[in-house]
Amino acid sequence: MTALDPRPSDAPANADGTNDTPGARRIAAAFDRADRDGRAALIPYVVAGYPDAETSLRAALAAADAGADLLEVGLPYSDPLADGATNQRAFGTALAAGATTERSLELVRRIASERPDLPLVPMGYANQVIGGGDGGPFARDLAHAGAAGLIVADLTPDEGWSFEAVAGGAGLALVYLVAPTTPPARRAWVAGRSGGFLYCVSLVGVTGARASLPPTVGRLVRDVRAVSPVPVGVGFGVSRPAHVRALVRAGADGIIVASALVDALGADGRDVEALGRLVTGLREATRR
Repeated sequence: MTALDPRPSDAPANADGTNDTPGARRIAAAFDRADRDGRAALIPYVVAGYPDAETSLRAALAAADAGADLLEVGLPYSDPLADGATNQRAFGTALAAGATTERSLELVRRIASERPDLPLVPMGYANQVIGGGDGGPFARDLAHAGAAGLIVADLTPDEGWSFEAVAGGAGLALVYLVAPTTPPARRAWVAGRSGGFLYCVSLVGVTGARASLPPTVGRLVRDVRAVSPVPVGVGFGVSRPAHVRALVRAGADGIIVASALVDALGADGRDVEALGRLVTGLREATRR
């Protein structure tokens, strides 16, 4: 071990990430297709079960048909520490409507059945995914549902090595995050452990559509991209085509848009057509 590799002494020797898995290869292929088309990959987000199961399926399919290269599926949770007001509200509505982990997995299964070529990357929290065990049942169920990868917002590589083995055994890519506050040397280490792609958080704070992105985000993206062996997807705060164009100019491999799409669904969460229109506009802005 070194200062850049704080792996516990009892970690298995092969705890080196999940980038050599079927799920990671599916994700890589999606980024490659977008790159060959002269674009950054677009990664929209929907909340499972918001405002109800059927509407969230319609929203997911609308995002897919409007130009998604990958799709992030938020798993409703009562204590989403990384999420701002928009997603917290959507999670609360989904949970009140009966959303559960099992029903979220069923939604993933239905999306995968309807759009089998679209890599699905759910996002959740460690307590949902791992709980008091090793996360094996969840990882296997998620893989059987058709997901390619998984983002666990509050799981760091320092603590994630054991779940990496579980996720990798199920064929899933485990995507890690870096932030503006992540030291440069650590960024490289985290990137080397991330499967499929690296999630670069554009700002200090929680999710939520912003009128503008930090003026330092271009430098952040360039610096992270320079040390990452996997594609870099940039998210948090991205809400409009101008943001997408700026991130593409900075060299982002993928653009993640979440809260702005939840907002686009309207106060009742049912304006699927508006979500589709926003995805179309964002997709047009991904061209290099």
